[in-house]
Amino acid sequence: MRRTSGLRLGLSALLLIGALSGTGAAAADRATAEEGASEAIVEAMRRDFGLTEAQARERLRDEAVAIEIQEDAERAAGAAFAGAWYDAEAGELVVAVADEDRADAVRATGARAELVRHSERDLTRALESVDALAERSGAPAGVSGWRVDPRANTVVVSVVAGEEEDAEVAAFLADARRQGAVTVEEAPGEAPVPFAAGTVGGDPFYTGNVRCSIGFSVQGGFVTAGHCGRPGQAVYGWDGSLIGYIQGSSWPGNDYAWVSVGNGWWTVPVVLGWGTVSDALVRGSNEAPIGASICRSGSTTGWHCGTLRGKNETVNYSSGEVVYGLTRTSVCAEPGDSGGSYISGDQAQGVTSGGYGNCSTGGETWYQPVNEILGAYGLRLHTA
Repeated sequence: MRRTSGLRLGLSALLLIGALSGTGAAAADRATAEEGASEAIVEAMRRDFGLTEAQARERLRDEAVAIEIQEDAERAAGAAFAGAWYDAEAGELVVAVADEDRADAVRATGARAELVRHSERDLTRALESVDALAERSGAPAGVSGWRVDPRANTVVVSVVAGEEEDAEVAAFLADARRQGAVTVEEAPGEAPVPFAAGTVGGDPFYTGNVRCSIGFSVQGGFVTAGHCGRPGQAVYGWDGSLIGYIQGSSWPGNDYAWVSVGNGWWTVPVVLGWGTVSDALVRGSNEAPIGASICRSGSTTGWHCGTLRGKNETVNYSSGEVVYGLTRTSVCAEPGDSGGSYISGDQAQGVTSGGYGNCSTGGETWYQPVNEILGAYGLRLHTA
């Protein structure tokens, strides 16, 4: 089983308000809540994508269709399935197929079929071979990660600018190319780092001297990034009060943890908009395709949106830890945003692991899918 991820969400302040004001505050009129959540996403997309309101709503409708048909399209492709992504310009789901005989079945689901050479199984085998290579001999710091790229139909190894001629990097790349359909690209930014930070007063939760962002609510607690703490550690909220304890944590390899909630705190199915947009309700965790819009909430930089760029990527963090099975996005983040929620429409997607850049100049971030952490610990997402 591929390594999975944890998730986080800026819930602390909201949870405390809920505890003080009673359960009625969390059970607002459903129609009003739906309207607020919809407006939150539309407003963020207008700001971050430069869309009109009509364009934002049209894209959300198209993406909802893509999410709905994605599973059927993959099933129709069968063993020839080679990945899928959302084409924002065409407003449709594209499915790569390694067998022309399966293309018509894919088209019958409403997706566009694109013929390629390698199936997802072929690419996954190549990816796992590169993973094994790194586990045997280590990945040099000049290699920032590797991933399956369905649009390129290869495994792409990313190299930090100026490092490709380094002897260790060159040797790693030579070995990687022997593992199958592997290509090399120059990474668009510096080496990624996990987005945790030292203690800063007033932000959602703390473990020791580390500040992170609370993840999506689950029944009995919440999930967050694994590099934020270890099992048994106490977790404190923005006001310094005890929230609960880390019940499970995995880092590196994975980057997820879950925290039990008590001591007057409670859980709600909400992603905070931080005053930028209205708070968004969480209604499920259907996985969005590559190319779909996605928004992130974190305790340092608040609410930002971007595009889902890749799945099942391996990241070699500059501190030396390797994490598997990550999803890459164009959404910015900064230290302290670790563990924060990624949401597409009203569907939970995953939690922030790390990245590079910042929210002034831009960058990329990686998260691990929420459904994997739910399965790892047998948790149930708290939904509206």
